[in-house]
Amino acid sequence: MQRILVTGGAGYIGSHTCLRLLEEGYDVLVVDNFCNSKSESLERVKQITGRSLTFYEVNICDRNAMQKIFEAHDIDAVIHFAGLKAVGESVQKPMEYYYNNVYGTLVLCEEMAKAGVKNIVFSSSATVYGLSDDVPFAEDAPTSATNPYGRTKLFIENILSDLKIADKDWSITLLRYFNPVGAHKSGLIGEDPNGIPNNLMPYISQVAVGRLEKLQVLGDDYPTTDGTGVRDYIHVMDLAEGHVKALQGPKIENGPAIYNLGTGKGNSVLEVVKAFENENGIEIPYQIIARRAGDVASSYADPSKAEKHLKWKAKLNLQDMVRDAWNWQKKNPEGYA
Repeated sequence: MQRILVTGGAGYIGSHTCLRLLEEGYDVLVVDNFCNSKSESLERVKQITGRSLTFYEVNICDRNAMQKIFEAHDIDAVIHFAGLKAVGESVQKPMEYYYNNVYGTLVLCEEMAKAGVKNIVFSSSATVYGLSDDVPFAEDAPTSATNPYGRTKLFIENILSDLKIADKDWSITLLRYFNPVGAHKSGLIGEDPNGIPNNLMPYISQVAVGRLEKLQVLGDDYPTTDGTGVRDYIHVMDLAEGHVKALQGPKIENGPAIYNLGTGKGNSVLEVVKAFENENGIEIPYQIIARRAGDVASSYADPSKAEKHLKWKAKLNLQDMVRDAWNWQKKNPEGYA
């Protein structure tokens, strides 16, 4: 049975991925420092799967702690989620983002190499496609970044690519995902952001549950069907499945394996709002405000490479996403609190 170390495993995507790994029979070790996650998510993962996992409350920048974990366990592969992830905050606190995300990854990779663990799946992002509107994005599209958060993702992709060139023994997979939404169908785990949500679906859900008064829609003058921004929303369980497939995927000799994880279809902000209202029978009041600087009109994936090489394809649709997001929020109006 393979043992997988999941950094940031208590977070939104991490917890859903741990759940799928346990269901698939893997041994799971989680490292998380709870800066943007709650320990309760892991308790609920154990509850849903009926299986245990090993947990360490550790920051990946803590070299001594990471070294001890690799010495204590025979680890086969790492799925690396741990990182700060708010675009706006990254502009305010760039040094924190570079230190935590980039330096933390260097520590992780150095300790992996020392322990002879040379298999990593990295949680990257569609943000590396920058401000291009040339959709859909394929993996060979030009990359750029417009904020410190995006730059950390791009730097890490470059670091891992260089590592693979220098040492062919490494198996490196970069997963660029689009907009994860939804929750596990049980409603026991889901997205629980700190403060006012940066992302659309938890914002809608918190309006629906009465925590926020109304949704703020950022701009209605884009060249899209209804003027609001179009994004590729992907169910978090489909995304979790993509990580399991990436662990099992083909080992590529020359460089890292890079895959988009998205549905290949975009939905506008107002389409998501309407789908949420129709599926859940709840009205979502909203207000149009000015565009956010640096937002593109449309962003969606060409996911055909992942389908071809990983035998992975998104199965859940927008109705599933809004239903499961609301099921989580109504059962947990204050999140994990």
